[in-house]
Amino acid sequence: MADKEIKLSAAQVKIVDELNKLSALELSQVVKHLEGEWGVSAAAPAAAVAAVATEAAPADEGKSEFNVNLTDAGVQKVAVIKAVKEITGLGLGESKAIVDGVPSTVKEKANKEEAENAKKLLEEAGATVELV
Repeated sequence: MADKEIKLSAAQVKIVDELNKLSALELSQVVKHLEGEWGVSAAAPAAAVAAVATEAAPADEGKSEFNVNLTDAGVQKVAVIKAVKEITGLGLGESKAIVDGVPSTVKEKANKEEAENAKKLLEEAGATVELV
């Protein structure tokens, strides 16, 4: 969703503004509550996409270019946004859009060392990452 502009109503914008005021822990609690209330899972689509991507792209040891894909931002979203900002050199808003748009590609066509360093940094921040 990072590359698509989504139009929100005034009521939806107000809700998003209120959610932006919450800490990562508080937001995680809201998500868990809504998952139980509505009988859905916020992580299921990301996990399904990650599973399909993993099956579709078998590991190639001779590969020289990798895409660093963020499959789950985890509960420490702020730390992950900072890591994305550091890896990409993008601004805070653009980095947040990448994290909010999970699953998303953080870095494309990175050499093996860059990709592994990016993966390590993101995982240390609490994200789930795959290299394809």
